[in-house]
Amino acid sequence: MLTSEMVKRFGMDCGADVVGIGDMDRFEGCPKEMDPRYVYPDAKSIIGFIFRIPRGYIRGIEEGTHFYQYPSMGYAGINEVAAPTVLYETGKFLEDHGYEAAVFRNTGGRGSVSDMTGRPGAEESPELHGRSVHYTVGVSPELPPPDVFIHFRIAAFICGLGEIGYSKMLLTPQFGPMNRQAFIFTDAPLEPDPLYDGPELCNQCMACVANCPGKCLSLEKKVRVNIAGRDVEWGKLDEWKCFASYMGMNKASNPFLDRHAFDEHPEGEKLIRGEKEILPEEYSWINQKINACYPTEVSGYNPPKCGGCLRACINSLERRGILTNKFKNRFRKGKPWKMNL
Repeated sequence: MLTSEMVKRFGMDCGADVVGIGDMDRFEGCPKEMDPRYVYPDAKSIIGFIFRIPRGYIRGIEEGTHFYQYPSMGYAGINEVAAPTVLYETGKFLEDHGYEAAVFRNTGGRGSVSDMTGRPGAEESPELHGRSVHYTVGVSPELPPPDVFIHFRIAAFICGLGEIGYSKMLLTPQFGPMNRQAFIFTDAPLEPDPLYDGPELCNQCMACVANCPGKCLSLEKKVRVNIAGRDVEWGKLDEWKCFASYMGMNKASNPFLDRHAFDEHPEGEKLIRGEKEILPEEYSWINQKINACYPTEVSGYNPPKCGGCLRACINSLERRGILTNKFKNRFRKGKPWKMNL
């Protein structure tokens, strides 16, 4: 008989760092376009896999000396190599026991945000959906538009793998925000793990807000949702500003950006200081300006010139001694690197 422990052990033996299992009923109430039960109506269980991001991948960003290892290894290496391998092997393991496995991996191949603007009829999704925009229609009136795309942090929360921090990142008790996730939906009736109820990971210290160079996280406004009977909240994030800052629009976190790249914009100085709201229709132009200074990685992942919230969160969690994954030396040794505006 296939058990949850067998599945979790197999997934970890294949390369996942942590595996958790949730009940599909925990998705009750989520928007149709984010409900995996439309992808696989017969699914009974969701299996969540955590892949740690080694802390050294962001050392160069912290020091302002080296930027491409994080997208190449921390994104592409996990999303395109490590996670698909585990999903493939674990999926076969489930099928060998007579159960179907519908995999759901993260990927950089969903199309750029610049492709999500300016199309006739395009409209922004509700706040929970981040920056996703829908142009398609359902194949029948009762179905959501394809493709259904789940909220990864919520799915991981449902699997008991951690909590969602104020920055909207998933925090695990082992690695904090240094993780990526992948999932399998299966008709195997597996025993679910409880929701995370361990030591408080996010104490809302607001270091993520203070250390965001693009000023993308609100100090006052919050997003509140109810997941599996539990109220969950995080800070209101301006996704357009966040994505542009991550790609390098903010001069303080990007040594590759031409200071005069945005001179033709009437509020160009405010843009590079993170002091202006970015409208969806502006993003395509901004993206072109950024890529002219520093092209997209050949892996298809945008090179980060930020990680301010991520690095601040790591520093906060390590100072509190809350993570089970310990290091001989702290990540932050002094003031984080930044350029003068």
